[in-house]
Amino acid sequence: MALTNQQYESIMKGYEETRNRNRHLLEERLSRVYSCLPEYKELDQSVGRISLDYGRRLLEDEDCLPDFHAALSEIRGRKRSLLLAAGFPEDYLDPIYDCPDCRDTGYLTGQNQKCHCLRSKEISLLYQQSNIRETIRQENFSALSFEYYEGEDRKRFQEAVRISMDFTQNFEKDYQNLFFYGTVGTGKSFLSGCIAQELLNKGYSVIYFSSSGLFDRLARYNFDSREKENLYQFYQDLYESDLIIIDDLGTEVTNSFVTSQLFACLNERALRRKSTIISTNLSLEELRDRYSDRIFSRLTSNYILCKLTGPDIRIYKKRMRK
Repeated sequence: MALTNQQYESIMKGYEETRNRNRHLLEERLSRVYSCLPEYKELDQSVGRISLDYGRRLLEDEDCLPDFHAALSEIRGRKRSLLLAAGFPEDYLDPIYDCPDCRDTGYLTGQNQKCHCLRSKEISLLYQQSNIRETIRQENFSALSFEYYEGEDRKRFQEAVRISMDFTQNFEKDYQNLFFYGTVGTGKSFLSGCIAQELLNKGYSVIYFSSSGLFDRLARYNFDSREKENLYQFYQDLYESDLIIIDDLGTEVTNSFVTSQLFACLNERALRRKSTIISTNLSLEELRDRYSDRIFSRLTSNYILCKLTGPDIRIYKKRMRK
């Protein structure tokens, strides 16, 4: 499932607008420095004169190149001292980028390789129908509350929150998978949304599916000849996205196709060390009985298991509002 030309052009136009915005911001900063520090402007202008002078000398004497570099280094040092003495940050006039990795181009410098920020934008467009961004406006760590839990239920939720925060903080360096299970309405999807927001804000690619939505789409792409062209790209996104969230596992119609596709997803993402979060209302016993031994083994051995229990918070909130 590739972007349309219009979608791609829209993303690239956004990069161009970002570069223009940052360039204007840098020009405003430079103008402010020139206004406050006329000597800084004189030093900037002297670089051109020195470059021209040494350029002529280099035609006759290549040995003067170290002197040229020394002269430029001295000017940089004086400029830095002027900035600091006037109260400006040392990097105040450095180039400004929203994404330093690709310098706001979408592609890694010197490579024909998409930057992580471009992949995140592409995936956001492709899967915006999943409504994850709409969901996380309400389901995020800033809205976290323990007031609906008591006793053992509270301890379990607190531990799940700790694990979720650790998951987001160490996401880049520590490969992990999470499995939230337990009774209905106890915060499993909520914590998945909290994690999604944190990682989206950091520029990672996150795809959210309800379990039934994921397998319905896989069935359509596999069995509808008109959708075959989308199948390969969909698998690439499914296997390569930084994080996949499968919500409400067990709500789909489970059959041999679903079981094989679920195992393939878990297996491929494990091989590529790509993190996955799964939530379900099934108990571990129900999970074992419903899916294959291979799937049960993968989930219980490769995932951090977080059991959540307690009353249905959504129903509790409705009663409180009434």
